[in-house]
Amino acid sequence: MTTSTSSRRWRRVLSTPVGMVGFGLLALVVVLAVLAPLLWHDRAVAVDTANAMAGPSSDHWIGTDALGRDLFFRVLVATRLSLLLAVCSTAIAISVGLVLGAAPLLLGPRMGRLVGALINVLVAFPGLLLVLFFAVVFGVGAKGAVFAIAMAGAPAFARLCQTMVAGVLGLDYVAAARVAGVGRFRILFRHVLPNIAEPLIVNASIGAGGMLLAFAGLSFLGLGVQAPAYDWGRLMQEGLTGIYIHPLAALAPGLAVIIAGLAFNLTGEAIARGFGIPEAGNLAPAPARTPAAPDDESGADAPSGRAPERGGVLDVRDLHVTFPGPAGAIRPVRGVSFSIGRGQAVAIVGESGSGKSLTALAVAQLVEEPGRVEADQLTFVGTDLLDGEADAKLLGQSLSVVFQDPMTSFNPAHRMGPQLAEVARQHQGLSRKAALARAVDRLRAVKVVDPERRAKQYPFEFSGGMRQRAMIGMGLMGTPQLIIADEPTTALDVTVQQQVLDLLGEIRRTDDVALLLISHDVAVVAEICDRVLVMYAGRIVEELPAADLWTGAQHPYTRALVAAVPDMETDLDAPLASIAGRPVDPTDIPIGCAYAARCPLADDHCRSVDPDLVTDAAGNRVACWRAGQTLSLGPTVTNEKKVVTS
Repeated sequence: MTTSTSSRRWRRVLSTPVGMVGFGLLALVVVLAVLAPLLWHDRAVAVDTANAMAGPSSDHWIGTDALGRDLFFRVLVATRLSLLLAVCSTAIAISVGLVLGAAPLLLGPRMGRLVGALINVLVAFPGLLLVLFFAVVFGVGAKGAVFAIAMAGAPAFARLCQTMVAGVLGLDYVAAARVAGVGRFRILFRHVLPNIAEPLIVNASIGAGGMLLAFAGLSFLGLGVQAPAYDWGRLMQEGLTGIYIHPLAALAPGLAVIIAGLAFNLTGEAIARGFGIPEAGNLAPAPARTPAAPDDESGADAPSGRAPERGGVLDVRDLHVTFPGPAGAIRPVRGVSFSIGRGQAVAIVGESGSGKSLTALAVAQLVEEPGRVEADQLTFVGTDLLDGEADAKLLGQSLSVVFQDPMTSFNPAHRMGPQLAEVARQHQGLSRKAALARAVDRLRAVKVVDPERRAKQYPFEFSGGMRQRAMIGMGLMGTPQLIIADEPTTALDVTVQQQVLDLLGEIRRTDDVALLLISHDVAVVAEICDRVLVMYAGRIVEELPAADLWTGAQHPYTRALVAAVPDMETDLDAPLASIAGRPVDPTDIPIGCAYAARCPLADDHCRSVDPDLVTDAAGNRVACWRAGQTLSLGPTVTNEKKVVTS
């Protein structure tokens, strides 16, 4: 955020009654912690046995203890140790909680799930039991109490961090950083921590109050601070023996604990309100298949019959993506095969849930456990992506991913220039200055006006179209050979959509870059792509040249998608054409042709036998028993809106 925005937020925090009281009390406690030992230490430890257990007087405002020491000054001096121990416990608890919460990122999904299970077990135990258990483990004394209280409080912070980290890891800019080959620790410190810092500060402020109370409780029980040192809990314990004749000896340090705890809690509450922060199975292996040659018409999803004209960039054969489910393995992508040559543009279209975006994520190596990616072949510029040792530098420089939502494609905590420069620094070894200069140059290349000024701005200062241009510019920081554009224009208005598509087309022609475009707009696909892959229920049901999409489609589903797009000749008085029924649920794919339940041409054979993907003499592919048969696609009147093919 900008400095002015941050200043406005803090002014809003301090202008509220809760903020003024909370920060006022906290400032008072901190000042006492700093000055009291310097000013009144000698008076707090001065022994006067003649005045032992004296009541309140003008010389001793709240009386004296069993050795005649002034309790008022002892309470003031104890502020430093009490506050210091609480802050140390809070810092350790947050550090441990952050490490545990970030385990899925640092250790991988499998170990992350084990750590998550451990967190769930620890959170289920009462906090007091954990404190007493760890107090025995770490031993009696201030040091042992610090670690005991910290370890007891760590599970709550771990649960909080686990939730927040998972939310950030699901955003597009983290996926983009992974594609760029950024390491796990750099992702944590650069992309995750800055975006969870504010809620962590809030919960740390509130948690410090709880830690202060817990520490006072341990010292009161004799497990915390030991003589001759003293904190508020120790003073309460010492004053307990004479509470009936000298109650202030125990009540005064207790009141100090309440005031300090209230200061932390009110401060955290004020920050939360001012910043708008809310308080606080086994995978079955894919069926084995024998790779089919491109011209094999015997079945299976053979790769495209059209060989890349100028060298292969991406070759996918029999790709499966599998996830565990309550009733067995779920395969949202089933045997997908295709290839893309240098300078070619291939589109994937289909309704929501057809598997097109997941196919792109599998190619970009962004499918994480428990998902499993399997294929007979998955090569990118000659490198096997399935050997587990795919070159991160190759992916970072040669593969670019443009995501659907430009708002989540960038880290809101960093300026645009450094975010683009990170790719060059990570993979090209450029200095900070040289990388930033290249970032400015790439912003200029994607037609961002005044790139020098824009590079110093934050993502929220960019419009949606400018952010999408900048995302494309980030992909051009290296030397991309393939751009995967996952519905890059969905969140943009029509005019900006055309500008972004023109930019992608210009980059493709100028730099001879291959393009894999996922889009819900069939008209756009026909305009800028060479070939179209139509997906339904996780597999390719037709592949054909984009120029033939309107007149040469053979599959009933492809024809229905085309017919569902209105044009200038659409009768405005007639109901819009739509595809009857609903897409197939990946968890319950029927026997036979998956589209049979919605297809007006389907017969019993279609419902019982799944058609193979057959390649014809022209290199087109189609999986349909009724391919090419006459089909009337007049407007189908339904009670629902037109199906969106995104």
